[in-house]
Amino acid sequence: MRQRFRLYRRGNSGRYYLHDDLTGKQESLRTTDRATAERLFHAKNEACEQPAINLQIARAYLSATDSNFVRRAWHEVMAEFVKTKRGSNQRRSETAIREKAFDSIRDLQLIETRAEHFLRVLEQGKLSTNNYLRRFHNFAMDMGWLPWPVLPKRQWPPIHYKEKRAVRREEHDLILSRERNPEMRAFLWCCWHIGGSQSDVAHLKAEDIDWKNQVVSFFRAKTGTAQIIRFGNALAEVLRDLPGQGLLFPRLAAMDEKHRAALFQRACRRMKITGISLHSYRYAWAERAKCAGYPERFAQEALGHNSKAVHRAYARKAQVVLPPLEEYENSSRVENSFPTIRREPPATPIINTNKTYGHTN
Repeated sequence: MRQRFRLYRRGNSGRYYLHDDLTGKQESLRTTDRATAERLFHAKNEACEQPAINLQIARAYLSATDSNFVRRAWHEVMAEFVKTKRGSNQRRSETAIREKAFDSIRDLQLIETRAEHFLRVLEQGKLSTNNYLRRFHNFAMDMGWLPWPVLPKRQWPPIHYKEKRAVRREEHDLILSRERNPEMRAFLWCCWHIGGSQSDVAHLKAEDIDWKNQVVSFFRAKTGTAQIIRFGNALAEVLRDLPGQGLLFPRLAAMDEKHRAALFQRACRRMKITGISLHSYRYAWAERAKCAGYPERFAQEALGHNSKAVHRAYARKAQVVLPPLEEYENSSRVENSFPTIRREPPATPIINTNKTYGHTN
């Protein structure tokens, strides 16, 4: 096995130095005695060889169970990770794995990966790099391709997302006041009343509307879960003006989600509105439901959320106005002040204990 360090002596000072072939750095041994320098030189190389020997032993054992285990690199993990996604999630993952920050580990074997490799990627990357590197790491762990975690859970840098908020009603009305495209106006009204993601609303079809029961139902593209929304008269008026068959928004459905988002941001800039996106309509629906006292399990079902934690994250900024306790008590007394009907208990039958059965007088 090739030694990592080389020993040399500088003529000017007579001191001995070590050259690290891995990093290219030089280190002074702070001695001019050759015997002392050679002892330090051999100790350094032996310290580096022991972990390498342990790694070779681990390779031998692990290759017996999986021949690809010791050769698998991170670019294979990324490719397999992308295969598990569908639709827009798959396209986003394909874009993520092409980030330059991942180039330093792309061809690195999993078994040779150390914590400093991941830290270097995180330093060079962005917020999405942290997010996807975690997902690649967890995917490799779940598949059994990593014998141990590369980075402990507590050592991952925290992810700080941008603050997200809901669309306010006055902002929604202001945007619609300047919107001249009837299809875009109807689309924004559907986002307001349905609370669906922009892709799900843009791909709604006339067949998704049950006019008899006043229900809009579809399967979410992101999770595949059903989203079922009962609509009232306000949304019914909007839906009646849309096509009676096929796509409700044919022009918007043909666009990429980035283009729809750009159209909305352009409308926001015209009205000098900042901090919202088309996805903010989902936050708005969740907050409106909470403020109105809509049962949480109904709201969660309506938005197609798989967990209460996700739904509560959408509705966490809702400003709920609570009535005074005295007013609430008075209203409760009025509701419970109905006359009650008193029912008399049935008369107890009189039993003649003096009667003797089977005998006559």
